Amino acid sequence: MIMDQEVVVDAEGQILGRMASLVAKMLLTGQRVVIVNAEKAVISGDKQSIIEEYKEYVLSKKTWKMPEKGPKKCRRPDMIVKRTIRGMLPYKQWRGRMAYKNLRVYIGVPEEYLSRHKIKFPEADASRLAKRYITVSELAKGVGWSS
Repeated sequence: MIMDQEVVVDAEGQILGRMASLVAKMLLTGQRVVIVNAEKAVISGDKQSIIEEYKEYVLSKKTWKMPEKGPKKCRRPDMIVKRTIRGMLPYKQWRGRMAYKNLRVYIGVPEEYLSRHKIKFPEADASRLAKRYITVSELAKGVGWSS
């Protein structure tokens, strides 16, 4: 892989956690990574339990006196993916912050990346899952995102 060029990753049908760990490793080596179709990444598990867990996470830090003043949590699919990758980086250290700046995440495919070669990780393919899963867009809509 060439270190100076951007790597375009297609998240469609990719398991979110596995894809995020591979992207985090690429970012820490100094590569620029662009993720397209972030809303089509999948999370394994039961739909209702995943949505309930994320709702609990979104509402966990809010104060009981003024809930609108509490910390805001992301509900957009691209930000959910970006936040997942941030959790796998040492973002409080200099090298983690620099790696995080080399990450771009998009809903859909922007015009400039339509003709570019997109990679998929075979070890993160959702066809490996035998049970239920939901997409990141379903999770986002379940916790209040309106497209």
